[in-house]
Amino acid sequence: MLTLGYDLGSSSIKASVIDTDSGKCVASAYYPHEEMPISAPRSGWAEQDPEMWWKNSLIATKQLFANSSVDPSAIAAIGISYQMHGLVMVDKDHRPLRPSIIWCDSRAVETGERAFRSMGTEKCLSSLLNSPGNFTASKLAWVKENEPDIYEKTYKIMLPGDYFAMKLTGEICMTPSGLSEGIFWDFKKHEVSSEVMEHFGFDAGLIPRVVPVFSTQGRLTAEAASLFGLNKGTPVTYRAGDQPNNAFSLNVLNPGEIAATAGTSGVVYGVSDEIKFDPQSRVNTFAHVNHEKNKTRLGVLLCINGTGILNSWVKRNVANPGVDYNEMNKMAGTVPAGSGGVMILPFGNGSERMLGNHDTGCHIVNLNFNVHSRAHIMRAVQEGIVFAFRYGMDIMGKTGITPEIIRAGNANMFLSPIFGRSLATLTGATIELYNTDGSQGAARAAAMGAGIYFSFQEAFGQLAVVDRIEPVNDLLPVLEEAYGGWMDILNQHMEG
Repeated sequence: MLTLGYDLGSSSIKASVIDTDSGKCVASAYYPHEEMPISAPRSGWAEQDPEMWWKNSLIATKQLFANSSVDPSAIAAIGISYQMHGLVMVDKDHRPLRPSIIWCDSRAVETGERAFRSMGTEKCLSSLLNSPGNFTASKLAWVKENEPDIYEKTYKIMLPGDYFAMKLTGEICMTPSGLSEGIFWDFKKHEVSSEVMEHFGFDAGLIPRVVPVFSTQGRLTAEAASLFGLNKGTPVTYRAGDQPNNAFSLNVLNPGEIAATAGTSGVVYGVSDEIKFDPQSRVNTFAHVNHEKNKTRLGVLLCINGTGILNSWVKRNVANPGVDYNEMNKMAGTVPAGSGGVMILPFGNGSERMLGNHDTGCHIVNLNFNVHSRAHIMRAVQEGIVFAFRYGMDIMGKTGITPEIIRAGNANMFLSPIFGRSLATLTGATIELYNTDGSQGAARAAAMGAGIYFSFQEAFGQLAVVDRIEPVNDLLPVLEEAYGGWMDILNQHMEG
């Protein structure tokens, strides 16, 4: 039996098919092959057209089936992973009223901070487990205040994955996990937070019906089935944000287990069975995919907006034309650890939650025109991202998340030996890499939601480690010294 999984990122849309009998991925495709555009009408803003996700998903699906022997009619269920924290607003005809305000948009920071103070920090942290911050609820409040005509026309609000599911099925719904990432979920009452809705003056009717993460959430309409070449009535049986889904993809479901990603943004995601939170809301706590009312499974999320996007910027603007990431990694490897004193703060993609929602921007420090080359910058990029991970993971440690093993997909920056060794060494954790990704995880989860798999153990029986990265003791003193200098520079910019 086959299941189809989608991963709707801000850079591309990926689709994969899993053979549920063997547990193997039998086909995959992604589109576009260059990053999708992100519009920034003003500094700190970040928007994308929801219809662009839909069109690119259709192209990725057609490529998936055209380049494989997979029979589309054999797809038994669909799962969806998506970029978190975005806001999609539609009218009664299910048409978007404005571009989606996506995860790295900073416009609602002040709105969220005002709400945090007004609602009370203790109430927010004990019930919502987070400050309203720059999350979806605050973005909606920003629209309500600044674009009242659009707010008045709004029929329902959604996250990006909810919009894609709506386009497939005609049904509008959200999950507790999704509502928690938007800071709409009351963990004490296990329902949509009446305090958040009342504080912002939101109409309760804006929130769609709530469905379980693993469940039949709708079925393909005749129109969608025709467009995608699938059977009418194929069920959508799973939906989750990209980071909870990435953790699921790596079989990170139990307390103490850790997942990481280093794509456009960098993430460390740990599972806990205790309701703990960072008092400053620099790391955030959401409902994990297997969280239940009587079985606490929370995901503690460290998100660093400026990680792989910095590496991508360097590829486009610093590397010679035609140089790919593999060649960049080789060039970085010609420079000793410490990057010859060059240090980079990778924070150039909006305000950073782990920095208290400061937007310090990206800074390259100690560059000497007579000494340093492109290779020094390329290594300093990777080390600067590792230092940002270490900084955030020290904050996570205060919530009880202290990793000994980090699981990650064998992709993006984890393909770089320098990045992997440096991260393992500076955190003291062994890194296990797996040949899986978010779209494959969504396909496995679809099989769980459809009842094809009866347990998580069955779903992950074929998942295997493809590489293991151990800390390098000889490298630690150099990296610790460089990290100390990096921290001094960060503190200067935080105080400035």
